[in-house]
Amino acid sequence: MPTHSETRHLPYTAQQMYDLVADVGQYPKFLPWCSAARIRRTHQVDGATVMDADLVISFKVFRERFGSRVTLFPDEHKIVTEYLDGPFSHMKSTWAFADHANGGCEVSFYVDFEFKNAILQGVIGVVFNEAMHRIVRAFERRAAELYT
Repeated sequence: MPTHSETRHLPYTAQQMYDLVADVGQYPKFLPWCSAARIRRTHQVDGATVMDADLVISFKVFRERFGSRVTLFPDEHKIVTEYLDGPFSHMKSTWAFADHANGGCEVSFYVDFEFKNAILQGVIGVVFNEAMHRIVRAFERRAAELYT
């Protein structure tokens, strides 16, 4: 079960980074391997916004759609994503954003997932850490495009 955790200090506000990550529909414009995104449904639950979304991930010869439930906690600047359906046996990720006293913000990212398909899991396992770093960097580059 691959996991990845990373914390970075970026020169943007927590609100800016939260807004960027929460905008799932824009992911195909900048996220590696994300070829499509669709929001199935959005609703409110106890002060949080809950989105059911589909992403299509294309990696080499593999092309997979997966559904996830993205829960946005705007007051806490936190985003939790849980697996609904697709090629994973499980998947959960968390983003948290906190303004820094000296400017900018701290961005924390955690993901834990496992594919059902052993071949796909093996392919991803070889490049997993590099792939996670590329994804986080893609969000950083997108923030630079939008906010500087």
